Order: sequence, then structure tokens, then C-alpha cells
Amino acid sequence: MSTDNQSLRAFVEQTEKNDPANVLRIREQVSQQLEMTATVFELDRLNKSPVVIFEKVEGFGMPVVTNVAGNRQLLARCLGATVENLPTAFRERCQKYIPSEIVSKPAWDEVVFEGDELDLTKLPIPFQFTVDAAPYITAGQITARDPETGVDTTGFHRLMLKSKNRLGVSLHSRRRMYEYHRRAEARGHSLPAAIVIGTHPLHYMGSMVYAYPPNVRKYDIIGGLFGEPYRLARCGIENLEVPASAEIVIEGEILAGVHEPEGPFGEFTGYASHRSTQNVFVAKRVRMRRDAWYHSVVSGMSRDHILISCITREGEILNALKRNLPNVRAVHVPHKTCGAFLAIVSMKKIAEGEPRMAMLTALGTELYTKQVIVVDEDVDIYDMEDVMWAMATRVRAEKDVLMVPGVKSAIIDPTSDPLTFTVTKMGIDATMPLKEDFAQRLIISPEQRSRARDILAAANVI
Repeated sequence: MSTDNQSLRAFVEQTEKNDPANVLRIREQVSQQLEMTATVFELDRLNKSPVVIFEKVEGFGMPVVTNVAGNRQLLARCLGATVENLPTAFRERCQKYIPSEIVSKPAWDEVVFEGDELDLTKLPIPFQFTVDAAPYITAGQITARDPETGVDTTGFHRLMLKSKNRLGVSLHSRRRMYEYHRRAEARGHSLPAAIVIGTHPLHYMGSMVYAYPPNVRKYDIIGGLFGEPYRLARCGIENLEVPASAEIVIEGEILAGVHEPEGPFGEFTGYASHRSTQNVFVAKRVRMRRDAWYHSVVSGMSRDHILISCITREGEILNALKRNLPNVRAVHVPHKTCGAFLAIVSMKKIAEGEPRMAMLTALGTELYTKQVIVVDEDVDIYDMEDVMWAMATRVRAEKDVLMVPGVKSAIIDPTSDPLTFTVTKMGIDATMPLKEDFAQRLIISPEQRSRARDILAAANVI
């Protein structure tokens, strides 16, 4: 691949060439206020998830590209996989770390704004929901370095527009970035950071990996997803390395000892979230392509916001389960359960107690996952009606429901304790008992279904 093939625009251009139905160009002028979000949610309601390009945003001269991660088919194509084996392909590729490469001429170094010219309000940052406190940069990947080890990381954190050079930041996942800032602050220093806007979906996907050794860079994981070194360039804040093919880079720092109100924000939970770590990012310089695209992730419960986390959690939970339970078949994290809170595990049970092992492993693997349902391999985990049927007919609540109280959870989970941010996690064994004469399931064979479709087609029903 060339550097360009690792870019957002290459992904869009290749999709438009090879699968034009999955790119929607909106040529009518739209407002920065609410309209772009409403349009993507209406597409979701129609069960359509194309990449959307808003070519004319009122008051701005830059197009807005969104919904790039709302489609399993397109994400599978990025990995050379099928939709069915996407989590498995992700699980395998993200463990093949490939060191990155440094290039000297990044795409984002064509235009530079600093001093009085720096004005983040000139970016077409969508105002997404009426409950939001302000427009939010939602596709901004923050890159920073551990002040103790020098290992960097990259990931999504919500960024609230406060002024021309000031953003509110919430590090509420409390993972590496939160710890890097804590370590810098303990030394009395702000944390140098760069916000990168406009990256390939594989960067988006790789940045969502959490279970990896502390000395491994996220960029090496992203390289594994690309199957080649990820090409980076050094920016002007502490020589931090960022993707060379990005559209926009904002250089600055997350302040030490400064906290300001941030939020509410329309989160992936489907609720307005007032909970925040209330950090502050101050921009010192903006670099961008001359013809830059502004990339935005639609917030709330959109597929664009949630689907990547579904796939990465499916892959990471499957990876953890396979270590001790090779008879686990698959894992599904449904979009409609906020892409995080519920995981469904399919297994061929060969011994009692295995479903509980699967529950405990899954609950311990992922911070956000708080409910796990384990089903037999005859249940279609991608069909919630089938899963609910198994729940209704195979669960004996007095022995098949496991409760684990006082477990650390996401602070933006509306059910978490407002002081400790803990929840009671739950596992449900919806598998059949092995040593009982359990009821036999009614089955229609694939051959019978095919014949039925032929009959209906002849009757002009389908």
C-alpha cells in the first residue's frame, strides 16, 4: 500500500469506485446545527449505512465526511474478510504487531494556523443534539506519550468546543490516556498531545483495542490491521508521531491541575451524559491539508458511533475466551445494546460450569460489558429473537443467573454508582443441561427453507 491508501479519502474513493451505493453525497446545503446528525439517524431508521459526504455546510468552506464506520460490509472489506468472520479476522490481525515507519512529508503539513490565526470555530464541527453543551469534535483521535515509559497511545475522547483555542476533554474511559495525564500532572506538567482528525477506518478500529501489552504501541496494532507498517510523521508538539495521511492535526496540551465544566453530551448510551473528568485541552497550532475534509462521528446510538466498538469487543472477548474454552464458537455485541453493555456467547458446551467460565471471562475482559448471555450453538446469536427464545425456554433463574456486585464500570453508564462508578454485572446461562432429557427443538432444514422460498417466489410473494 502507498501512504494514500492508508488515508480516509482513499477509503472513501475506493468505496465510491467499487461500491457506489455505499457512498452518499449530499449536495444540498445543510446546517451545522442538528441537520447532519438527523440525516444519518434517518438513514439508520431506513436500515441504510452508507458513508455520507455533506459537500456544503452553511457558513463553512470544508466538506463534512461522516458515517464511515457504520457498515459491517465496508469494515470487513478493509480487512479482506467477510461479514461473518469479521470479529475473527480482527482478533487475528490485531495481534500481529507491525512497527510503524516515519515519513518526512505528511499530507497535513500544507496549511498551518497559529497565534491569532488559530480559530477552531472555523471548523465545521456539527452540533449534534439539542442537549449538547456545544459542538463536539467526535472523530478526534488524541495522541500522547507516557511521561514515564515514552510509549504513546491514540484513542477517542470527546472534545467540547469552548473557544478559538480551547476544548473541554473527558478522559472517562480511565484507561491509558487518563493514566498518562495523571502521571504528567503528578510531576507538575501538562500533557503534550495532538488531536488527529480524518483517519482511515482501520485506525479507528485499531485505536479501540484495549487488551495488549503495555510496551506495544497502538500504531503497531493498526499496522497489523493494515498488514504493513503504519506511516507516521512527527508534528510540532514534543515530536509526537501522528498518521501521515490525516486530514487535520491540532497540536497542544491537556492542562495540569485545570478542570472546567464539560458536557452534557449525547453519548452512546442513548442518554445525555453529564459525567466527565472535566479536563481542558489548549490548542497551540493547527495543520491541515489544503483541501482538508472534516471528519465527524455521529454521536448517540448511531452505528457510526457504536459499530466499531461492537466488532472490537467481539474480537477481544473471543480472544480471551478461546484461551481456555476452545469450544466457544462466536461472540456478538449487538448495536442496540449500546455496542458495549451486552455480549452474547455461542458455545458447544461439553461440561457443566463452562458457561460460568465464559461469563466471568467476558465480564472481566471488557470494562463496559456488564451482561453476558451464553447460548448453545444451535442459537443464532445475531438474531435477538432467537436469543430471547433461548432465554425464555432454557434459563432456570434460581441456578442459571450469576450476579457479581461492586465491579468497576464506565462512569457514563447511567446505571453505575455516581460515587464509585461500579455496577452489578450479570451472567445468564441460556444453555441446555447436558445430563437431562431436555426438550427437542423444532427445526426446519435449509433444504425445506429453500423449497419454501421457491414456492413463495412462484406465488409472487417474494
